[in-house]
Amino acid sequence: MKQTIQGNILTPDGWIAGALHCDGVIERIEGQSADPQSNGLDYVIPGFVDLHVHGAGGRDIMQGADAPDVVAAMHAKHGTTSLLATTMTAPPQDIVSALDAVGAAMKAPRPGAARILGVHLEGPYINPGKLGAQPAFAREATMAEVMELDRHAPLRLITVAPEMPGHLELVKAIAAAGIRVQIGHTTGSYEDGVAALEHGAAGFTHLFNAMSALHHREPGMVGAALAHAQFAEVIPDLLHVHPGAIKAALRAIPHLYCVTDSTAATGMPDGDYMLGRQVVHKCMGGVRLPDGTLAGSTLTMDQALRNLVGIGLDLADASRRVSTYAADYLGEAGIGRLASGARADVVVLGRDLQIKSVFIEGVPCDLNDA
Repeated sequence: MKQTIQGNILTPDGWIAGALHCDGVIERIEGQSADPQSNGLDYVIPGFVDLHVHGAGGRDIMQGADAPDVVAAMHAKHGTTSLLATTMTAPPQDIVSALDAVGAAMKAPRPGAARILGVHLEGPYINPGKLGAQPAFAREATMAEVMELDRHAPLRLITVAPEMPGHLELVKAIAAAGIRVQIGHTTGSYEDGVAALEHGAAGFTHLFNAMSALHHREPGMVGAALAHAQFAEVIPDLLHVHPGAIKAALRAIPHLYCVTDSTAATGMPDGDYMLGRQVVHKCMGGVRLPDGTLAGSTLTMDQALRNLVGIGLDLADASRRVSTYAADYLGEAGIGRLASGARADVVVLGRDLQIKSVFIEGVPCDLNDA
């Protein structure tokens, strides 16, 4: 579908006041270099890329069936044009059922829904001592099981606790298979983190959350990330991580990128929802287990962008952290940027940073009920 989208366009080389022409992919961008603060034009930025999505619209990825379609459609209304469907720690049959549903959704994408790039397998290869909101089904991993799961739906990212027996060698094998490995839900030390990075791990799952903290004599997994990581994900809902901690990570990790860790409660009223096999409660903008533990979020990527700007980032930097860096991390050169030949995944924001329109491969999304 041919489209011409006008405004302040964020290109890899900076802002251009002009027009973006597309037909599935971006054909050309024309205009003049501009300071977007000096005119009243809309902001035209890349569609958001979210690598940690458990749910939305009352549905959880682990429920299978049409849950991936419902989740992807809800997030598209908030500017997410590509995502990873994210699993929970669960018995093997539950994970397989969820992956089968994701695989089916990828083969027959729902119009107007975010593109599902594959799966973020957040469990079960985590430390039972750092479950966070994950159910108690953690176990040690085998490469044979990883490859079997990959046959049900493409695994793009796997969270691993590297201190568990045999997991360092597994990290190396998974990375060699072309699947990204992130360190998370871990009691591991700074040294465990450095060793995992040396074995092929490439990032950290929800930095600061569900990992050993930074202490000046025991730097922990947070210290390993701040000292060595090029990429890490963070949840900028301002509940999971204090703005000051986000700012520290921004100074230390060049390609820190944002995820929502969103749950079935996203876009829904307060009440009870499922997160894997657990009931969680949404209240006052947060999602928690009965004991008060944070259990994912209700964050959407458009709000993540506004939160970043609110703590002091300029819009161009904030945009890269909700789109480009996550795409780069997965090696997806055709998304997360507005450039000739890239997919025409576009978000148009008003001057108040509220979404005015979303395009996925040049096709406008229906934003009703967003």
